[in-house]
Amino acid sequence: MMGKTIGNLIVNGFTLWLVSQIVSGFYIKDLSSLIVGTVILAIVNTFLKPVLILFSLPISLLTLGLFIFIINALLLELVAFIVPGFTIANFWPTAILAAILLTIVSTFLNYFVKKT
Repeated sequence: MMGKTIGNLIVNGFTLWLVSQIVSGFYIKDLSSLIVGTVILAIVNTFLKPVLILFSLPISLLTLGLFIFIINALLLELVAFIVPGFTIANFWPTAILAAILLTIVSTFLNYFVKKT
């Protein structure tokens, strides 16, 4: 159980770093900011994201699930607010694009990590 959690954190940390290299306006200052940002994002995704998804269920259904990218972008903005050295220049398009890429890349990487 603990090994799986650490493996997921490593994959998510790598994904955050990779997306910060791709998306202009999304910056992670150093390794400590990356580590703290990864842990805070995991905590936020575990406890806050399900509540936000539940409350936004009607609009998520209307948008065929695309509203979840908005929720992910808002959670990224929250992490950027909390963690020094974790910076997102603006919500549109930076946070939205970063949320979309994070979802795609982490889904892809987690698929291969779980396969091995």
